[in-house]
This record gives sequence, structure tokens and C-alpha cells, in this order.
Amino acid sequence: MARRLDITFICGAGLGSSLACQMESEEVLRAAGVDARLHHDGISAVASVRTDIIVSAENFRSQIEKYELDPAIDVVYLRNIVDKGEIAERLLPVVQAKAAD
Repeated sequence: MARRLDITFICGAGLGSSLACQMESEEVLRAAGVDARLHHDGISAVASVRTDIIVSAENFRSQIEKYELDPAIDVVYLRNIVDKGEIAERLLPVVQAKAAD
């Protein structure tokens, strides 16, 4: 049985783009039959976040990479955080691989 994953969406303050990306991703995940716990937060939470997957915009890559993340956390970067096609293409394979662990 696949385990339920925690996915955290990260943006600068944790209020705008991370929430928008979470809402779009929720639809993509639901359509794929994935049941995950979704959260959103700001960049300052990255160092202490307990999650399986972090999803963020590509423009936050350099900031996120400054933190020492748990090696078990996968990070997915998106060019367009509300593009369901890109979300499906980049996030679903990671979710499926993690859920199978």
C-alpha cells in the first residue's frame, strides 16, 4: 500500500504563490488518485520543515539550495507554478516514486 506523503509548497512569505501552487497541485494530485497532505510555507521554514517533498518556483532555487535539507526530501522546481501540465510532468513522478518507498 502506498504511504500518504507530506508535500510542502514554498514561496517567499508562504502566503501567495505557494498557496496558488498548492491549490493547482491539489487538483492534479486528485485527478491522479493521489492522497497527500499539502502544506504551504515561506522560505524561512525550509531549514526546519518536516516533509517528503518541497515544491517551489524555479526563482527560489538558489535560496532553497543554501539550506542543508534532509537528504530524504525531494525538491521539485517549477517554471510556472500554476501550469497543471508542468505540475503533472514534474511532481507526479516524484510523488509516485516516494509513495512506493
